[in-house]
Amino acid sequence: MTADPYPHYIEFRHIYKTFDRPVLVDTNFNVNPGETVAIIGRSGVGKSVTLSHIMGFLKPDKGRVIVAHEDVTDFGEAELRRVRRKVTMVFQSGALFDSLSVAENVLFSLELRDDYDSRNKEDVVSGLLQLVDIAEARDAYPADLSTGYKRAVAIARALAAQPQCILYDEPTTMVDPLMGNLLGDLIARLKLQLHLTSVVVTHDMRLAKKLADRVVFLHEAQAIFFGTYKEMENSHHPIIQEFLELDELKLEA
Repeated sequence: MTADPYPHYIEFRHIYKTFDRPVLVDTNFNVNPGETVAIIGRSGVGKSVTLSHIMGFLKPDKGRVIVAHEDVTDFGEAELRRVRRKVTMVFQSGALFDSLSVAENVLFSLELRDDYDSRNKEDVVSGLLQLVDIAEARDAYPADLSTGYKRAVAIARALAAQPQCILYDEPTTMVDPLMGNLLGDLIARLKLQLHLTSVVVTHDMRLAKKLADRVVFLHEAQAIFFGTYKEMENSHHPIIQEFLELDELKLEA
């Protein structure tokens, strides 16, 4: 019996990507089913580009991208749409429809499902909004909501599609510390309750420590570290130590 060629849910195998400069150079990491991996590093190091490769919005110049146990590197749009039923993304902006209420935004995603039953749509929407602790905002519009609330709505909308995996792009950026903490708790709770596979792009070290089973540290287009948060804290790499020390100073300020 042959071994599974793609045992990891997501895997980057020697990924290279260049725009006007190299953004990813020989990048390797993997995410196991049910695991949360955080991708961290300074702004502009390729964190969001990594998510775009997982979603198939970008193709690597070289290397192979595995998603949902399939090599998606050469997939066309129709095949990628099939994969995106399993893997969804919560954008930094929330990417909500401004003309729809919170409940209608969630319902929109629900109606894309093959198994959607219109008879219980109100129950499902209410359940999802309760799951992310924003049931009281169901009739509000995105313009009425804080950035943190928009992110929670975006998470509810992502969950409506019943994905196996959610990608979070900077979920706590531009929110106050209290809301950031609540969003972190929510992502952790969803992982436990729904056994979701997750990738979290962040420069928020507290969030990474709270959520990540393993961490990818990107610096100057390369993954200079891949391992547990504890192993990262014990790393002697000068860039990682500097990053951790600066974060400690921010916490003390």
